[in-house]
Amino acid sequence: MHNILCLNKISPLGTDRLGENYTYAAEIENPEGILVRSAAMHDMELPNSLLAIARAGAGVNNIPVEKCAEAGIVVFNTPGANANAVKELVLAALLLTSRKIVPAIEWAQTLKGTADISKQVEKGKSAFAGPEILGKKLGVIGLGAIGVLVANAAHHLGMDIIGYDPYISVKAALGLDRHTVIKSDLKEALAEADYITLHLPLTPDTKGMFNAELFKSAVKKGAKLLNFSRGGLVDSQALKSALEVGLLSCYVTDFPSDDILGLENVVAIPHLGASTSESEDNCAVMAAKELIDYMENGNIVNSVNYPNCELPRSGGVRITVLHKNIPNMLSGITAAVSGKNMNIDNLMNKSRGDYACTIIDT
Repeated sequence: MHNILCLNKISPLGTDRLGENYTYAAEIENPEGILVRSAAMHDMELPNSLLAIARAGAGVNNIPVEKCAEAGIVVFNTPGANANAVKELVLAALLLTSRKIVPAIEWAQTLKGTADISKQVEKGKSAFAGPEILGKKLGVIGLGAIGVLVANAAHHLGMDIIGYDPYISVKAALGLDRHTVIKSDLKEALAEADYITLHLPLTPDTKGMFNAELFKSAVKKGAKLLNFSRGGLVDSQALKSALEVGLLSCYVTDFPSDDILGLENVVAIPHLGASTSESEDNCAVMAAKELIDYMENGNIVNSVNYPNCELPRSGGVRITVLHKNIPNMLSGITAAVSGKNMNIDNLMNKSRGDYACTIIDT
């Protein structure tokens, strides 16, 4: 029986997948797995029994990923499970930025109780006029599951798509509409874009990536910036300056913060990107499947701290070993297995940075 700790409310479509060999609860002793959405885990004491954490979502900022890797705890996420939900909100944001819909609605509310509202509406609406997105150029920075969906959908709405992703996967490339123009240089991708949408992970390399130098040297004057990935990708002070001088005409983000709230031409949405029942169901199901496959088969799929490592079962007993990626480790593992008079029927070894995984069927 496997004990699973649920740190957040998880969709029943996910927990129902666990089946009779699993016990799950908001409080449980000696958990082997954790299902989590947004709960902060950095100060949490990780029990010795813990083997894996599955995040029902893409971002893992709330999980001590490196600490888990060092302890031999695999951290999973669910890339693509919420992609359609985010894509739909990004499409809404394209229209919000173009037509000044939010300030227009806010202005209309101020007319309540005044005389001849229809006349005032006709007189004041010109302040909120904006362009159509048809025929405009959209720069999609990051072509993962969400970026590809956004690029394809925006193309079908009549936009010209410019894509940038130095790490684009074969799967993503195959799913991308053939009309998308791929640039190998970020500044080239930004130079022509009337709209820019960000779909990047937040890493030490991408934190503050959109800074004063980039706004000044690469972004088309008056461009509109959309950020539905992570707030930390954009330097707040640089953003404020870019808006003030007109380098950017609008910023829409799903990540409100004190330093951008209240700024003119900023639309802050309260992190609604994945807030759909369908998205929560999809993420929960995917997270549960990842835990089950690891607990029962030793396979690692969609880990953020260990290599993806899958091996079809062929022998009677399976051994999965997580270890440091150092010389002679594999030979030591195989020697230990042989020393127990077990024959190795099949083997897979993969590494990711400092860490590796070896799966052995005997």
